[in-house]
Amino acid sequence: MDDIVKQAMAKWPNVPHCYGWLGLDARGVWRMRDERAQALKLPGDKIANAALLGFINRNYAHDEHGRWYFQNGPQRVYVNLEATPYIVRTDPEQGLVTHTGEAWPALDAAWLTDSGLLVFQAGGKTGMIDDRDMAQCLPQLQVDGAPADDDTLLAWLGSREEGRLFFAYRGRSLPVSFIERAQLAGKFGFVAEPQPQDGEKKA
Repeated sequence: MDDIVKQAMAKWPNVPHCYGWLGLDARGVWRMRDERAQALKLPGDKIANAALLGFINRNYAHDEHGRWYFQNGPQRVYVNLEATPYIVRTDPEQGLVTHTGEAWPALDAAWLTDSGLLVFQAGGKTGMIDDRDMAQCLPQLQVDGAPADDDTLLAWLGSREEGRLFFAYRGRSLPVSFIERAQLAGKFGFVAEPQPQDGEKKA
């Protein structure tokens, strides 16, 4: 977290939190959601300013309730999550990289959703693969020790048999479990659409 943000938090500790105005889509794009977007449940406008994106990424965190937010100076701007708190992309040199620019040199666990997308956990952080990068991950999937083709993956999604599907990453073969996308928030303890807790002020 930026020092200037920490100083602002200390100077103005009781600024009301903001809800609904910021979203993270399933491709790792930050979106500004004005009143119209909120009313119509639209994703909102893409944030393109490089300096603002860097500021959001550096000051992205979560509270004890599993609500993710961007600390904007003294104010928490809670984030609506379309998928998971992190969106993961592939990089030819760094391997898996989050939408915030953090490289994941090792993985703790992996899942495949009913929509055919990989979800990873690393260092307590959860991220779903950007669907545009799923094709780069397919060669790393193996069933019964052999590369998994489309038919094999479809068959596995039908059976969901544990101990057969693996993801090869950085010299390690990681077992892949099945998870329904609708179960992600409950499984990993995050809130997709944060709301104020009792007694909290809303901006």
